[in-house]
Amino acid sequence: MLERLYRSLYRIRRLEEAFARVYPTDKIKSPIHLSIGQEAVSVGVCAALRLDDVVFGTYRGHALYLAKGGDMKAMAAELYGKATGCTRGKGGSMHLISTEVGMMGASAVVGTTIANAVGYAYALQYQGRDALVASFFGDGGSEEGVFAESLNFAALKCLPILFICENNGYAIHTSQERRQGRPDICARARAYGIPAERIEHNDVLYLFERTRTVAAKIRAGGGPHFFEVMTYRWREHVGPNNDFHLGYRTEDEATPWIEADQVTRLGAMLLPERREQIQEEVEAEVEAALVFAEESPEPEPAELYTDVL
Repeated sequence: MLERLYRSLYRIRRLEEAFARVYPTDKIKSPIHLSIGQEAVSVGVCAALRLDDVVFGTYRGHALYLAKGGDMKAMAAELYGKATGCTRGKGGSMHLISTEVGMMGASAVVGTTIANAVGYAYALQYQGRDALVASFFGDGGSEEGVFAESLNFAALKCLPILFICENNGYAIHTSQERRQGRPDICARARAYGIPAERIEHNDVLYLFERTRTVAAKIRAGGGPHFFEVMTYRWREHVGPNNDFHLGYRTEDEATPWIEADQVTRLGAMLLPERREQIQEEVEAEVEAALVFAEESPEPEPAELYTDVL
């Protein structure tokens, strides 16, 4: 499992670093919200899920797409706006989807997929299936009205859903403390009767073990559960650069998170030869994905008239 977790973390990190290098060339036809620094949340949760479990995410969804098993080439092509992308070049970075592995369509509108996830969980319950739903959203998403409505309904119906709040401390450039009178998101979940726990330090191994335990309880009819996972994004809100010069956060604040990087931590736990082998395989995979995106065709003009509701 350690090798599997490390490979997943390293794949996400290296692909996003490649996107960050390419982005200034304008080959990528979509705004990008990088997951660099936050990979452990998606990796820790998804490693404990089954293929038939489904996940709903946000516009910062690269890590979730890859951690759940989405195809790297299709993802890269999507960011390049190519016909071979996972939404045939129409969705871009913020609308990744791969239903065959349970990655449901992400959304650029804050909080919207929380209700989608609850609806899917209701359907699973109605059908008598023992799969579950994992709903990922940010601390900013917890301030939307749909958050309250969805958690209340999930608790009322005892739905098979795990809520995961990726709390990186900021909604764009505004800290949680400046936005919330009581910055305790778990307390709000508990107010609806949902067991909630705050997971510190971005710890991928602890998150994996907790998800595996909680998922078993949810499948057994235990109803919804809530994680508030403390994490930190290293790059700017949208784009490939750093943004400390804007003044809303400092490099000193980021330093402890960077020093506790889960990619580095897990890599150090592996035998050097295995770590190097995994890295070589991932580097080749990333390069192949970028070549695939570069060489893929543009969408045909007729695509403008398909999938239009």
